[in-house]
Amino acid sequence: MLLATIVLMAVTTTPPAAAARQAHPAQPMEADAPREAGKPIMAIVSIKTQQVTFYDADGWIYRAPVSTGTTGRETPAGVFAVLEKNKDHHSSLYDDAWMPNMLRITWNGLALHGGPLPGYAASHGCVRMPYDFAEKMFDKVPMGMRVLISPSDVEPVEFSSSSLFIPNPETIAAMPAKALALAREADEAIKAVAIAKTALGSAKRGAAAALATVRKLEYFKKHADGELADAEKVLAAARTDAAKAAAENVKQKATAKIEELSTQLDAAMADERTMQSAVAAAEAIAKTTEAKRIEADKAANDAKLALEPVSVYISRATQKLYVRRDTHMRAPDGGEMYDTTIELPVAIKDPDKPIGTHIFTVVARTDAALRWTEVTIDNGDDAQDALDRIIMPQEILDRIAPTATPRSSIIISDEPMSSETNYRTEFVVVLNDQPQGGFANRARSPGMRFARRDGFGFNRLGDWFFGDSRPLRGQSYGRRHGWGLWGSY
Repeated sequence: MLLATIVLMAVTTTPPAAAARQAHPAQPMEADAPREAGKPIMAIVSIKTQQVTFYDADGWIYRAPVSTGTTGRETPAGVFAVLEKNKDHHSSLYDDAWMPNMLRITWNGLALHGGPLPGYAASHGCVRMPYDFAEKMFDKVPMGMRVLISPSDVEPVEFSSSSLFIPNPETIAAMPAKALALAREADEAIKAVAIAKTALGSAKRGAAAALATVRKLEYFKKHADGELADAEKVLAAARTDAAKAAAENVKQKATAKIEELSTQLDAAMADERTMQSAVAAAEAIAKTTEAKRIEADKAANDAKLALEPVSVYISRATQKLYVRRDTHMRAPDGGEMYDTTIELPVAIKDPDKPIGTHIFTVVARTDAALRWTEVTIDNGDDAQDALDRIIMPQEILDRIAPTATPRSSIIISDEPMSSETNYRTEFVVVLNDQPQGGFANRARSPGMRFARRDGFGFNRLGDWFFGDSRPLRGQSYGRRHGWGLWGSY
């Protein structure tokens, strides 16, 4: 009887650990959509369900389990984009660990990459994907693709609103020819600057030569004045007629010499004034020509970038609107450079009220409009209410909206931009009310001075480039304590 009771208990009683496993939700499975996949527009990582899903214009296309950051090294929830791709990356922080098919999303070391998946969060902050899945996605994912890391399971939903950008077909059609014409004007402006600089250089050399002549004649005249003074002293002291005659002769020669040098000096000084006037005129022309070059350069580059996908970020924390466009120019330290020239104050209704984090993305263009999706990853207003609270600057409506293209986006958030946002990122935004140990424990990417071109965003020595990292809601970003190497992780 006792034996039968023990056997029955063994059959009917489930150990606590086994019970926990049974209660655990089913693990995500790798899957492809049952249709032909388009180009990926967005990837959403769900920390809650440990899953990544890639989307094209028509919905999800690829799905796989992931392993995000473990306790104390949590993967931060927020808004990111692919900054760099490396087929065979090895960690510079974690014992040369192999991180194949890496899709970098921050320069201080967060990325999606192939790695072991134990079935739960286990990384140092990155998002591990199945090795074969990461390899498959590596070539499919474009640079700059949006990556959302959400605390919960979310997905894009179709969205329409009159508050979103409305393109102008005529403006779009005319833009290629306009960009070409403006590029020619910019080239002509560069040539004009070169001519003006040459003329200015010639004028300065002429003025310098004229000034040297004046200085030389002043020296000779001063010497002649001395000779005359000496002759007058000798004449005054002379006691004989012969001595007086000799002294008088020296005095007359010195006087004649002074008169000649004075005439030459007056002419040289007049010439020097003329040359200085020529320098002033040349400087004015050079200044005006340079201003025209900057204006032409800005117009040409605005036109060049007009048909590129544009990302707009609106922060309730900073009350500012930021614009990013990928220039597709390689940065010397890795990745690509982004145009960062537009940054404007923005009015937000009820600025003390949370607004949430909402990502509006153009997924396709219809006949004369854009098709948008929306994803909310942080609580606050619903998407339409959030849009209604934004008073879009007229400059954005004039410069950005008419040529908005697929893959463009508008992001609205309570958060400031992360300090990881710089000239070679799109936007890096982390949710401050979510754990971010795997982000906060990494050394912040060092500030760098970089070349900026007047009116565009590079080819001239610029400022230290960090986003506003002030915390919201009393949270600390925890990334101000150290410096790291670009891309080390």
